[in-house]
Formats: sequence, C-alpha cells, structure tokens
Amino acid sequence: MSGFIPYRPPPLSPEESLARVEALRDELDQRRSVRHFSPAPVDRAVIAGAIAAASTAPSGAHRQPWRFVAIADPAVKRRIRVAAEAEEKRSYESRMPQEWKDALAPLGTSWQKPYLEIVPWIVVVFAENYQVGPGGERRKNYYVKESVGIACGLFVAALHRAGLATLTHTPSPMKFLGEILDRPPGEQATILFPIGYPAADAEVPDITRKPLEEVAVWFEGE
Repeated sequence: MSGFIPYRPPPLSPEESLARVEALRDELDQRRSVRHFSPAPVDRAVIAGAIAAASTAPSGAHRQPWRFVAIADPAVKRRIRVAAEAEEKRSYESRMPQEWKDALAPLGTSWQKPYLEIVPWIVVVFAENYQVGPGGERRKNYYVKESVGIACGLFVAALHRAGLATLTHTPSPMKFLGEILDRPPGEQATILFPIGYPAADAEVPDITRKPLEEVAVWFEGE
C-alpha cells in the first residue's frame, strides 16, 4: 500500500440514502441461523465471491488479519464433525452452567452436529495474530478480533444475499480446527460456518429482534 487516491462516491439524496438502507435492513431481517441443511451442491465460485466480499472489511492498519479456509472434502468434514461433537458433548455435560443451557433451550441446540457432514461447504475463519516475513520475523497485527468480527459479519450478509444459509458455530475450545486444517501457529480459529441451502423441511425458531429504540442511543445536540 502506498500513496493515496481520490475517493469521490456519487452523492445520494436523503431519500435515496434512506431507501437503500431500509431495503438492506429488510433483506437482512429475513436472515436466520439454520441447522437443517440440504446436501445440494453449491458452486465454489459463490463461496469465493462471499469470501471476497467479506475481505472488503476494514481492518487495523489494513493488515486484513483473516484466513477463510473452505472445506468440501467429505473426509475432512467428517474429522471436523467428530472433533466438534466431542468438544460440544463435554461442554453440554460439564462445562456449561445451567443458566447458559436454559438460554439455548428455545433455539433447539445440542452437542450433536450432523449438519457438518450434510452441508456442501464448511468455512472456518481464522484470526491471524501476526504475520511472518520472508526472513522469519514476526509482524504484529492490530485490532485482530475487531477486524475479523467485521469480516465475518460481511460474510454472513454476502451468503444471505447469495440465497445461502449458514450458522455461526463456535465449538469451544477450537484448537482442533487448526490441527485438522494444518494452520500455522499464528492463526486462531474464530468461527466455523456450515454453508448450504436450507433443507426442504427446515424450520427455524420464531424469534423477533430488538426494536431500534432498544439498540440505539442518540446524542444529537440542539
């Protein structure tokens, strides 16, 4: 990265700005986390496009500290499922307090994750805590957690725009993902996304989102 270039996005009227943001809000409001998937194939180019869209996210010092590892290999998906279920079973049986399990109960979650083998794609997002230069020197990345979080949000939005369904799955601990996928020490698994089309009989919890007045605080002056 060197120098600067002009940035002159075309101005929009207040009406057009509002129409655009409301259209996006309405589209994203239809998104739901899905746990029942179809095995129907998804073209690799669609996954690549969603990753490229996610990679437009802002990042600390423009280091772009994320790696999207896409898996379609059935044998690797099988290994991920077995390891994820082992960790999740331990969590449900001994690690998670009852309050947490009670909070999850309305969503119908459990330690069993059969969708990890049903979906055509799994994408695991790794946070890159540092980069390694050509001479083996480490170069620290900045605001890694925040940068990766924004990229993951854009990834979810891109998948929804593509007509695909996903779920933010975070088995804990996630060290096994780095081992299975042979990632370097500087990378840490953050979120696992199973990706595909919803099953023909898929159902999702009947939920509502907080209204604007509960999530926004305004300081507008006079």
